Amino acid sequence: MTALAHAALDQLTELLGSRCLTDAESAARYGVDWTKVWAPAPCAVVLPETAEEVQQIVEIANEHGLPLVPSGGRTGLSAAAVAADGELVVAFDRMNKILDFNEYDRAVTVQPGLVTQQLQEFAEQQGLFYPVDFASAGSSQIGGNINTNAGGIKVIRYGMTRDWISGLKVVTGRGDLLDLNKGLIKNATGYDLRHLFIGSEGTLGFVVEATVRLTRAPRDLTALVLGAPGFREVMKVLHAFQKDIDLTAFEFFSDKAMAHVLEHGVARPFDTECPFYCLLEFEQLSEQVGERAMEIFEHCVEQGWVLDGVMSQSLGQLRQLWQLRERISESIAPHTPYKNDISVTISKVPDFVEDVDKVVQDAYPDFEIVWFGHIGDGNMHLNILKPADLAKEEFFKRCGEVSKWVFEIVARYNGSISAEHGVGMTKKPYLGYSRSEEDIDAMKAIKTVFDPNNIMNPGKLFDV
Repeated sequence: MTALAHAALDQLTELLGSRCLTDAESAARYGVDWTKVWAPAPCAVVLPETAEEVQQIVEIANEHGLPLVPSGGRTGLSAAAVAADGELVVAFDRMNKILDFNEYDRAVTVQPGLVTQQLQEFAEQQGLFYPVDFASAGSSQIGGNINTNAGGIKVIRYGMTRDWISGLKVVTGRGDLLDLNKGLIKNATGYDLRHLFIGSEGTLGFVVEATVRLTRAPRDLTALVLGAPGFREVMKVLHAFQKDIDLTAFEFFSDKAMAHVLEHGVARPFDTECPFYCLLEFEQLSEQVGERAMEIFEHCVEQGWVLDGVMSQSLGQLRQLWQLRERISESIAPHTPYKNDISVTISKVPDFVEDVDKVVQDAYPDFEIVWFGHIGDGNMHLNILKPADLAKEEFFKRCGEVSKWVFEIVARYNGSISAEHGVGMTKKPYLGYSRSEEDIDAMKAIKTVFDPNNIMNPGKLFDV
């Protein structure tokens, strides 16, 4: 540790006392996310409780040239929250309060360390709904969701995190506290800086407060799980239902994903084995809606787009059907999967999937490919499982080659190398496949305005 770092830690200890942690256990706990490529190596961890303390931490960091890494629920998949090079981790676990709620505005003001599920539960207690939902909701934090513009399983109906943030307070890399948009719905007074910070992965500043919109809770949710003979038929099913019914979710998964989930004790939805499956959800607000759903289902069967299917008849059955989709990641985890989170426009999905399948299978025919994702918004999760007889190091080396091939296809389809997990360090080398040189130069220029000393999460997203 340098003399400057020691001096900074002395000041931080004076400011925060026991909330400045330098032990190895804290470094291992707070300096990581769900990626396993880089070992955590922060110089220390600090746990601020107020926006003012965050400002003081940033001022000390600027004085001593100490890089900062934000830490939320540590559930990220891009290494954006990994401190691998002596950085100071700023963990928001203690900034976890609900500060205000207004029933007329349907808005709640929270600190960044509030866990997503706690926000969902608070909304439910008010008879309202926070719709951004995903598998890590029980541990992810709102600040992290904002930093990555998190999506999840309801985007087809409710959009991304940015669609629900009506106000932000952020501490920039200069140490300034900005109060952005102030919870307004309409505000035509120049640049909406709020949206620069949403999805910026902590590279411009740190979120210290957010005003989050809530909405009416969905009623009488019903799910259908359908089996299809091919991926193009899945897309026809999506189109058929979307014409007449407002879907709250439309997920897909392959037969290989289904096989792994069934091995983990989830009940098979029907006897017919199919190459692809889709799970769609909607509000059955009247008998007519349910009847129309069954008519569309029968039409899809007649057209040969659906081979078999089942519709939930109770809340318990709804939850059971969702297990088929929600437990995929858990079921394939023992196979050391290589994961990729990518997106294209919905109409291009079938051709895109075919092209990716071909390039991977041609090169590595022994690799098992497991597809699943949020097909209703064009977001697919590509998972390649490690063969049992292949060393992990060799497997990930080969997957590095796969990433380049996949991203070349992404670029050809004008897609995104990261649909909802961010760029961080894992996808930083590939950013050019989705963003032009001019885009990246503009982002770098923006960073110098808010973070002239490059202390805010340096080495993530791009290098300055």
